[in-house]
Amino acid sequence: MASRPFWKGYMKLSLVTCPVAMTPATSEEDKVRFHVLNRRTGSRILSQAVDAETGRPVGEDDEVKGYARGEHDYVLLEDEELESIALESARTIDIETFVAAESIDWIWYDTPYYVTPDDPVGEEAYCVIRDAMRATAMIGVSRLVLNRRERAVILKPRDNGIVLWTLRFGDEVRDPGEYFASIRDLKPDPELMRLIGDLIKSRKKAWSPEMVADPVQAKLIDIIEAKKKGAKKAKAKPSAQPEPPSNVINIMDALRRSVAAAKKTKGRS
Repeated sequence: MASRPFWKGYMKLSLVTCPVAMTPATSEEDKVRFHVLNRRTGSRILSQAVDAETGRPVGEDDEVKGYARGEHDYVLLEDEELESIALESARTIDIETFVAAESIDWIWYDTPYYVTPDDPVGEEAYCVIRDAMRATAMIGVSRLVLNRRERAVILKPRDNGIVLWTLRFGDEVRDPGEYFASIRDLKPDPELMRLIGDLIKSRKKAWSPEMVADPVQAKLIDIIEAKKKGAKKAKAKPSAQPEPPSNVINIMDALRRSVAAAKKTKGRS
């Protein structure tokens, strides 16, 4: 069953506007979740807001957001002040810029959403924007307010629709030069490159969602179903200690053995 949209507004390109709805493209609804219980009573344990200094409970009306400007010193911001920042991007995805589809590195991508037409009358405008981006290999760049923060977003055609990705803020992406600058710029032996290429080809497969299946989730479900039927508590298995890697002295020999083993495995499958 399709999830219900959590946001409705407009997608705009110059004078072309169409009503759209936005739904998260990912879901964690099927993830196994646990409540924390009191073992003695079987009742749920509830979290409660308490004052860090007095230890006394704090009512919801007394909670307020604060920006730390020093130790034990905060600037208080009321909900009315936060809501006063009325931005047009709270209800309109105004596409002001287009960039080449491959120009934004994946590390900037944050959260995906499906954008769909929300009115049959505006569907034609939606399809024109989608197909024009696909024909020109361009993606739209805009801004959108989500959870009280204005985010840079991109819009990409996908299948018969459009996917909106929120982008990470500039201060959230670390400079790779700080980590990669000390790595030597070695030129590998051409024979090593050929062998690595053979090894990659031998392990090549078509992408499948099964590659990101969660085996722990599946085992948890098995345990839960067994306990529903009255099974006893499962005993923890001793974790196998991984063997330490051998000291590979000759990378050429190691690669040749790897390629040969891969060919044998492929031949048996």
